[in-house]
Amino acid sequence: MDPIRMLLFLSAAVCFILGLKLLGRADTARRGNAISALGMALAVIGTLFQIQGKSGLSLDSLLPVLIGVAIGAAIGVPVARKVQMTAMPEMVALFNGFGGIASLLVAWAALHVGMARVDDGLVAASTFLAMLIGGVTFTGSLVAYGKLSGKVTAKPVLYDGQNLVNGAVLLVVLIALVWFTAAPANYWLFLLVLVISLFLGVVVVIPIGGADMPVVISLMNSYSGLAACAAGLAVENNLLIITGALVGASGIVLTRIMCKAMNRSLANVLFSGFGAAEGAGPSGEGEKREHKAMTPDDAYYILEAAQGVVIVPGYGMAVAQAQHAVRELAELLEANGCEVKFAIHPVAGRMPGHMNVLLAEANVPYEQLVEPDDVNPSMEMTDVVIVIGANDVVNPAARDDTSSPIYGMPIIDCDKARTCFVLKRSMASGFAGVDNPLFYGDNSYMIFGDAKKTVEALLAEFKEALVA
Repeated sequence: MDPIRMLLFLSAAVCFILGLKLLGRADTARRGNAISALGMALAVIGTLFQIQGKSGLSLDSLLPVLIGVAIGAAIGVPVARKVQMTAMPEMVALFNGFGGIASLLVAWAALHVGMARVDDGLVAASTFLAMLIGGVTFTGSLVAYGKLSGKVTAKPVLYDGQNLVNGAVLLVVLIALVWFTAAPANYWLFLLVLVISLFLGVVVVIPIGGADMPVVISLMNSYSGLAACAAGLAVENNLLIITGALVGASGIVLTRIMCKAMNRSLANVLFSGFGAAEGAGPSGEGEKREHKAMTPDDAYYILEAAQGVVIVPGYGMAVAQAQHAVRELAELLEANGCEVKFAIHPVAGRMPGHMNVLLAEANVPYEQLVEPDDVNPSMEMTDVVIVIGANDVVNPAARDDTSSPIYGMPIIDCDKARTCFVLKRSMASGFAGVDNPLFYGDNSYMIFGDAKKTVEALLAEFKEALVA
């Protein structure tokens, strides 16, 4: 059976690599997800062959795996079908956490039942790291879930000497790692650091503000992969090593992209406590400014005459579930002779790729999606920009105000367009808690209300004109 198992594991690894490649584009992502799911099925079948080879074919040996698959499917299928797009970020956070706890349990089980050859220094260190990283990933992801879902405050939770405490904990962990690697018979060390790892996950994520959650999600995704890779080394499973390395590496790359999109280092995200202090906003202490409101009826006449429109989606579009109405509006604008683009900022929404997923769900053509660098140079020639629920990623204070907490973050230059419509429920600041001068610009008009209803009102105006 061993050649069959190896073939299944090799095929699973190929599926994971190909699936990850296809997930890089919106138009091939579904196929990539299906291929990755096939790879996981092959991995489970290969594991069943491995169990059969070790203990012989028996219901007692196969039943735990089959029960686990059944329970996972019974929970996962209905949850995946019912989850709202607004809740997708916290769902991803939970997935990362479950990946981490799975690696922790593999490492603990391998050590507890003697599967891990801890007399080998590399295996002992790998077992320890799988438990450590898995524990940090689990509790850290749970905190991220709480912040994203509103069950935990989105503001950074800070206290005096926090970095000193974290440093002391890390020092204890490093000493324990060296000690356990040299003397793996000290099982109590493993259990001690297991508890410490769960504590460390909380104290690492709780000081990070809600605005930085996209970075935290991608980082926890990387941690879950690293934990799986270490668990694979602990139990000497090549497929787990390959899969963990893929997830870990892709997560690190994505984290780097997220940090670059905010013009901040990873250390700044993890340790700065961004958003902890309340401020008067980027443009001055208590300065009173007036915004200009507009109705959808009036906005229609400007859009009807536009030759170029850029739509900038944000989390508000997800909350209103307006993506399908937005796609229909884009189609009507194009039928009216207008060029339409969707400008997607890498950190728009609550997780990496959040807006891309929403627009793909609404069947927006992939070719219409552009990055800020592609659209900013021509923004002054753009007739209308429609900002739908975005805030921090279109805040000109990041470009112009050196005193702003978000100064230096690359943004979409909506304030430079000829006309800017901002669709929001109120004048409230964004997730970063920073006021936005765009709302008060000479060329900016606020259209208050539910984004979906506002877009549907615009659609009604276009359809009425077509009938007439």
